[in-house]
Amino acid sequence: MNAQALRELLERVREGTTAVDSAVSELAQLPFAELGFAKIDHHRALRMGFPEVVLGEGKSVVQIVGIARHLLEAKQNVLVTRVNPELAAGVCAQIPELSHHTLARTLTFEHTLPPPLECEPVAVVTAGTSDIPVAEEALETLRMSAVPTSRVFDIGVAGIHRLLDRRDQLARAPVVIVVAGMEGALPSVVGGLVGAPVIAVPTSVGYGTALSGFTALFGMLTSCASGVTVVNIDNGFGAAVAAIRMLRGGLRA
Repeated sequence: MNAQALRELLERVREGTTAVDSAVSELAQLPFAELGFAKIDHHRALRMGFPEVVLGEGKSVVQIVGIARHLLEAKQNVLVTRVNPELAAGVCAQIPELSHHTLARTLTFEHTLPPPLECEPVAVVTAGTSDIPVAEEALETLRMSAVPTSRVFDIGVAGIHRLLDRRDQLARAPVVIVVAGMEGALPSVVGGLVGAPVIAVPTSVGYGTALSGFTALFGMLTSCASGVTVVNIDNGFGAAVAAIRMLRGGLRA
């Protein structure tokens, strides 16, 4: 349950169109539901403005189906991340209403999205084409929170003129998410060009001493561009939620 749904429920009680006992039954699901193998946090959207998200990696089809069905029954939106094709096929065979976004590796269902944020699009930037799946995970997460976005793909430092050609667009963005592997240099360059918050996402893209993303991670953590925020390797979801917190927190202020 999110703040809007709670407000509507209370309004119906006040108007007399929903009985008090019915409202109590709905609220009885807060703050969480016990499934045995998982505890579903129904209170998270009220606390944070963003509902619980399911990490698909490491879970079985049975576990994901059980969690997703419970969220659907509670009329909550569903976002499952890190879902490989085999896992997605097994889940969708049992819950066909879920949408599988292959490149983003997500499963989604929207009952009702929150009111859209009235702001310039968040720019989601990639250094190369190989970084796009991580960027798409971020884009799906932002979409589920009704945040406008723009894709700025394949503008890495190996061809710096491609980045400079999009400089005006990046300067208008309220937040810039920069996804890069190899040596992870792109967030530093972007951080030196724009005044908005820059969220850096290292990816596991790169040869040998790229060390599955650790080289990019270390480079971003030691960026000479002040104030660049860094999330974990391949964590497009985490970068998107960081952006959502920045944007929605700023609106409340």
